[in-house]
Amino acid sequence: MLKEMRQMRVDSIISDWKPPEVIEKYVSGGMCGYDKEGSPIWYDVIGPLDPKGLLLSATKQDFIKTKIRHTEMLQRECRRQSEKLSTNIEAITLIYDCEGLGLKHIWKPAIETYGEVCHILTMFEDNYPEGLKRVFLIKAPKMFPMAYNLIKHFLCEETRRKIIVLGSNWQDVLHKHIDPEQLPVVYGGTLTDPDGDPRCRTMIKYGGTVPRSYYVQDSVKVQYDSSVTISRGSVFQLEYDVTAASSLLRWQFASDGADIGFGVYRRTKEGSGQKVAEMLQVLPSERYNAHLVPEDSCLTCTEPGVYVLCFDNSYSILQSKKVSYKVEVVPPADGQMQSPRSRGGDTRLQ
Repeated sequence: MLKEMRQMRVDSIISDWKPPEVIEKYVSGGMCGYDKEGSPIWYDVIGPLDPKGLLLSATKQDFIKTKIRHTEMLQRECRRQSEKLSTNIEAITLIYDCEGLGLKHIWKPAIETYGEVCHILTMFEDNYPEGLKRVFLIKAPKMFPMAYNLIKHFLCEETRRKIIVLGSNWQDVLHKHIDPEQLPVVYGGTLTDPDGDPRCRTMIKYGGTVPRSYYVQDSVKVQYDSSVTISRGSVFQLEYDVTAASSLLRWQFASDGADIGFGVYRRTKEGSGQKVAEMLQVLPSERYNAHLVPEDSCLTCTEPGVYVLCFDNSYSILQSKKVSYKVEVVPPADGQMQSPRSRGGDTRLQ
């Protein structure tokens, strides 16, 4: 870990390196206020993030270096607080605002990037063993457990132990650890910007949709699992047995040379003899220009059953199509990971 940190020149990353403009403007979050022990607080605001726009506009290395830069800024602030308060301040508090968490945030390339950013948290824990005090997750929506399941294996056990998902009483819990004058109005405190902004935008960035003018590539490179050539006038079907409701069915595919039809269906009869036309249509079939822009999407399976992904080349009377694809079924979280928004208490994650 120390070798990786040295390679990125961590000691001088604040003064010698500046994130690209698109990251500065559209990656949300920031340092704002201190908890009751004097530790700095960092906010990450998930909802406004545009993962696809950011990954089409900057490199993974830029995101990793940005997160390392943030951790160094926090450690520098800890040292300042130690001098100011004449006591040892070495730990930080993180608050993740999960309001607006949606399918766009669990786009597979984004999850992979989050994983590498989570690796930075592990590096942070390794190099500053007492540096992370606690992580509060607030306003977690129903799909949060599934999103957490996708990234938790990137986190070390020590980091997972410090994550607390707060319920509907999240403001009361924050008040136990943070004085109102150190907490932005939007999060239940009294702190504002000098101009009265309750969101404290001079300290916390709220991201937003990345303008296409920042894009430096049309798509994110994907490593596909399989490929198939679909003859002219033919269809190709993939079947997946989804055993639990609320599972996530995710797919990525690209075609060579021309567009391809694609739709998702669910069998309503047992056995393999049922035709597509007789199945329940889950995602209507339409033609995708996957030869120009690879397709990457997902859906939540409301019921268990056999789901059929159908690649349709039946409309082509002259041309075969090669399709490269990757599909996975992500099961729902177990009972311990149900969203706490309807409850008053908090949940520690495992």
